[in-house]
Order: sequence, then structure tokens, then C-alpha cells
Amino acid sequence: MASFSAALKLKEQLSRQMLKKKGVHGIGVGLNNPRNPKSGAAVIVYTDKAFTAHTNKKLHMTVTTKGKKLAVPVIYKKTSRFRLHAKATEDLTGRIRPVVAGYSVGTPNVSGTAGLIVRSRSGNQKYILSNNHVLNATNSSKYSVTIQPGGADGGTSPKDRVGHLDRFVKISSTRPNFMDAATSIPTRNSLLSPTYAQIGVIPGYVTSYRVGDKFKKVGRTTGLVNGTVDSIHTDVQISYEGYADLSVVTFKDQTVVKGSSPVSLPGDSGSVWLTRQGNYAAAVNYAGSSDGRLSIAYPIRWFMQRFSTEVARPSGTGTVKTIKIPAKDKNKYIRSLTAEQLKQIKLVRAKRK
Repeated sequence: MASFSAALKLKEQLSRQMLKKKGVHGIGVGLNNPRNPKSGAAVIVYTDKAFTAHTNKKLHMTVTTKGKKLAVPVIYKKTSRFRLHAKATEDLTGRIRPVVAGYSVGTPNVSGTAGLIVRSRSGNQKYILSNNHVLNATNSSKYSVTIQPGGADGGTSPKDRVGHLDRFVKISSTRPNFMDAATSIPTRNSLLSPTYAQIGVIPGYVTSYRVGDKFKKVGRTTGLVNGTVDSIHTDVQISYEGYADLSVVTFKDQTVVKGSSPVSLPGDSGSVWLTRQGNYAAAVNYAGSSDGRLSIAYPIRWFMQRFSTEVARPSGTGTVKTIKIPAKDKNKYIRSLTAEQLKQIKLVRAKRK
């Protein structure tokens, strides 16, 4: 039985070369047998028809850890290409005031999802949490208006203007990324309601989670859906074609959430996964497989760390639910960003019109 530490070490060894292979979209760490959590860990490779040598099959590879050679299962899972999930037309596309998490939001050309209403740690300012590619029209510091509903749902400016792009993490085409993230500052705080569609007030967010955890979320297109964490520490390649002259972009240590039906479709970008029990915010969705059954997300803990924000509530901010992780199990859970990683993630403030 392979440990998560061994599987993570093997993933790190394989990732760079594996992602260069045509048809491989991601490589991460998950369970050897999801129906039996005690079965140990495995390296999970997400691949399409272009790479068929081991598709849907299992093999073992050897990794040396602490002076011992260990066999780690490598499982190939057949999936379609990972893509951005902004734009589309379906539920939760109407105009709503004040703005509630889960509804359509974007720029005049794009509709994504208002993932969460957050608040600064110091002061009372509220923001819309979503993705850079949802709130930022150009992946640059140029002024971007925020409208609700987004442009793909008939929203226009100035009629539907609720604010503008405030801060964002620029998507890089030359180095690995950690998050597709941005905030929008409203023209006035009263335009934002610190609630979540179909759920209500969110109590706060969790600092960590692991493979097999059960999530749910409300997205502008798929509505209320359920998913299970399929893998963590997952390096993925996402097609950003059609946005800001980007092509295929690499992300490091992401989370893959799997649903039995579509959980991430065009328009769901920016939606926030909650814990099935307790409704704590857990991860931010920004892309998915073409069929929608896999969501690509990053831990909301990272967003809160970098943007210095908390979950907004009708009075004050939400709680931070700290997940205690035994030292021996540290690689079974997602990790907080290190001080060095935080330095690498540059937070850019957008220009004000």
C-alpha cells in the first residue's frame, strides 16, 4: 500500500515530462481505490484519446523514499481537455440586487459566476470573489467594468454596472500558476449581499481538505451540484484559448473535483465549492473537462492568504475552520501556500477609470 508521501514524490518526478505528452491534461495524487480509503494512494493521470497506452488501466512505478524503494500505483483516467468555463446561457443568469454569490457576473463580453462575497480583514469593504478571466477583460491592469448579469446573459454597462476590477493575479504563460483569481469592488457596499444562492449565509472557510471529501456548489450554469475530491497536488494544463492571447497554461498543485453529472460547465467559472456538511467555503472552480464532469479548482485558503480577505457575513466576517492535520498525514491534505510561493504570486491592482 503506497503512502501519500510516496505518491506525491513520484508525481513531482513525473509531472514535467508527463505534461509534455500529447493528450495528457493533468497529473495528481488520489486514492488507489476511491471506494476503499484504506487502499492507499496512487498517482492519477488525466488523459484523452490521444494518449492511449495505459488509458483506464493501472500500473506501478517505483519511487525511493527514506532509503526504501516503494511501488506506487499509477492510474490513467480518460477525460477530455480541460478548458475555461466562462460564457454560456442558462440558470441564475438574471439580474439580482443586491448581488448574491452563485449568480451571473462578468464583463460586457463574458459571463462567469460571483463565487463568494468576501470582506477585507481590516475595514468593512466588501468584494466579489471570482476568477481573473471572469472579472478582467484583458489579463492586465486596464480598467474592467463589472456587470451583473454578465455580458453573455444580456448585461450591459452602465445599466447593469455594479463595480469594477480591483485586484487580480495575472495568468502567466511562461511559468506555473497557482490560482485564477480576482476581486471586484462594488460602487457601494450595499450592492453586495453576503449570502450564497440556495444555501444562505456561509459560516466561513476551511483551511484544508483531502481526497474523498464531499463538496457542493452553486454555479451560474449548472446550479446546485455535488462533487467528490478526486485528486489533489494535481498539475494541470488548461486551454485559455480565446482569452487575452493565451494558449495552454500550466497550473501547479490544483484540486480535481468529480461529479456523476456535469459540475463545471461554461459560465460556472468563479463558483466556490462548499463542504457538503456545514457549508464552509473550500475551493474555487475556474475550469473543467469538456464534458463538465471534472472541475478544476484551487483551495480557497490560498485566495484568502493572498488577498487578505475573509468570508463576509451580514455582521462581520466568517470563521476560519482550521483542519488539524497529523504530521504523518500531511500529504493527504491540500497545503497552505508557503511564504516563498506567496512572494511568487504577484497581486496586481487594476486601474480605476
